[in-house]
Amino acid sequence: MTDAVTGGCLCGKIRYTISQPLQNVIACHCTHCQKASGAGASHNAVVPTAAVTFTAGEPKLYRDTAKSGNILKRYFCPDCGSPIYSQREKVPEMMVLKAGTLDASNGMKLVMNIWTNSARPWMPLDPAVERHPENRPVPKA
Repeated sequence: MTDAVTGGCLCGKIRYTISQPLQNVIACHCTHCQKASGAGASHNAVVPTAAVTFTAGEPKLYRDTAKSGNILKRYFCPDCGSPIYSQREKVPEMMVLKAGTLDASNGMKLVMNIWTNSARPWMPLDPAVERHPENRPVPKA
């Protein structure tokens, strides 16, 4: 594959390739993403699960129960702890890839902020970027 989109964890034991280009980044400001990322928000690229191939390592799973009661599967490197992706249990055909794990992110743009009602006061939100106080509708595969 030419122009492959690749990424991985901090220690390099988890590696992946994506078979399609990525353009959009969504920032999630929910308190669970803040805790899981150790930052003011988690920056994510939503991609079909079938487009991602793990080429090295196997992420470990943590099952997180959201305020809604829905299960969010959070996958991370068992060695360095880098968050790699998450999936809603009810939407396994889609993957929420952590944009910070990409090797390069040229051409990508922040297009949406979600769960802004729990955004940290020190986390700037661009008023030109779409925002939702809670979640947005589930994207279609």
